[in-house]
Amino acid sequence: MEIKELLRPLKRWWWLILGALIVAAAASFLATLRQPPMYLATTTLMIGGTINDPNPSSNEFYLTQQLAATYADIAMREPVRNSTQQALGLNWLPAYSATALTNSQVIEITVTDTIPERAQAVAAELANQLILRSPTSENPEDAERQQFIQEQLDNLQVQIKDTTTEIDRLQGMLGDLDSAREISDTQAQITALQAKRSDLQSNYSTLLSNSQRGAVNTITIIDPANLPNQPIGPNRFSSVLLAAALGLVLATTAAYVIEYLDDTLKTPEEIKDLIQLPVIGYIGEIPKGQDRAEIVTDPHSRIGPAFRYLRTNIAFADAASPIRTILVTSADPEAGKTTIAVNLAFVMAQTEKKVVLIDADFHRPNVHTLLGINNRSGLSDIFRDHMNIKDVLRNTKEGNLTVLTTGTLPPNPTELLASEKMDQFLDEAKKSCDLVVIDSSPFIVADAAIMAAKVDAVLWVVRAGHTRRSHIKAMKEQVMRTGARIVGVVVNGVPESSTYYTSYYRSAYYDKEDDARREPSVKVPSKKEKSILAKEPQAHQK
Repeated sequence: MEIKELLRPLKRWWWLILGALIVAAAASFLATLRQPPMYLATTTLMIGGTINDPNPSSNEFYLTQQLAATYADIAMREPVRNSTQQALGLNWLPAYSATALTNSQVIEITVTDTIPERAQAVAAELANQLILRSPTSENPEDAERQQFIQEQLDNLQVQIKDTTTEIDRLQGMLGDLDSAREISDTQAQITALQAKRSDLQSNYSTLLSNSQRGAVNTITIIDPANLPNQPIGPNRFSSVLLAAALGLVLATTAAYVIEYLDDTLKTPEEIKDLIQLPVIGYIGEIPKGQDRAEIVTDPHSRIGPAFRYLRTNIAFADAASPIRTILVTSADPEAGKTTIAVNLAFVMAQTEKKVVLIDADFHRPNVHTLLGINNRSGLSDIFRDHMNIKDVLRNTKEGNLTVLTTGTLPPNPTELLASEKMDQFLDEAKKSCDLVVIDSSPFIVADAAIMAAKVDAVLWVVRAGHTRRSHIKAMKEQVMRTGARIVGVVVNGVPESSTYYTSYYRSAYYDKEDDARREPSVKVPSKKEKSILAKEPQAHQK
């Protein structure tokens, strides 16, 4: 698939994509305008005191990290929330989070609120509630026990200091002693004092582990809750950008989904790219109320010039290889082939050619309806040998144009069209006129393939916004099998927004308000076109 094919949905649905982007961005901007500013207050806690220990062990670090994760989980639970609400006299708490930082014994509590003072108070109280649930909490019994331990630690510290001083003094005296007995007694005293000091240090360590100074399971506030001064949100730019991107993605997805579900060809460009055949005519949408059989005869019709362009392009093709019979068909019903066939016959007859228009669509004949004539007798009567061609031809207001309708619909139209009688009839018709225009069934019916093999050229009608890709591919394959010559493709129903419509129909004359009172401008053929059109009848007569 080419890049052009991939980008076609974006080109076609650009207005939907742009509209969704603008609507999403505008809605996000208006929504953020109504949102109050948000403030963030933060407090930081530390578990244990290993940070102050000059020689902490890895076990202590691991334990404090586990405790930090546990306390962070406790902070998010209902008891802490309820206690914080009661302490602050609130019925609810703003959004907050408690997180244990990775590979550390630090807990960070953040509170987001529209009132900065409330955010600060909630953050501080949450930290306080965690402390109350830890051994750090100071209740009367714990306070007395901690005071006793502190007194004992102070006493042991003094004793250890005095003992160390005495040991140093005795060790200094050893150098001055001469008596062996005195030296032995002094050494014994030093040994006894060292044992005493060891016992004192052991007791000191035991008491210290039961105090807050040596405990691992303690909580300390290292960064009190701050009073935020600047709001952190709402971030209008990010919100609008995100909403616009979301709208863009959704609209783009919708465009591709619509294209996937709807495989009809919308623009002449798509038709040209898919068919890969020469497009020799662009017919606009016929205005409501206009007679579809009198487009080229209406002096004020905007569509008439397009059929004259079509006639000129067929004339160029005729110059390369003579066309005496041309079949007008389509890939599917409702493509407007009958309208094209009728008006092509009219516009060809205006060049002083004798033209016969034949309705060979035995399934849904419509030529007689467009022209307002009866269909009591026609092509089927010739097949049954009830009438000859001159008896069933009907004249029109364009003197050079005669019409042959289907007549009574036969039960076996495919067999009739494939018979030798049809070949004989076409030969006889070509002798009596310059050009035979045949309105055939769509190619979904076998009749069209049969007739395509019998005529000089096939004119393929494709309706923009109606004909499906799958039908076009199937028809192209079928035409190639028959070996028929496709003179070109006519794009019907070209929208007014198309550049092709502008090129074919718009002019300063038609855009004037008094166009209804003026004669239509007529395209003057070039010298080359005049020579081609002048030679055609002579060549046919030969």
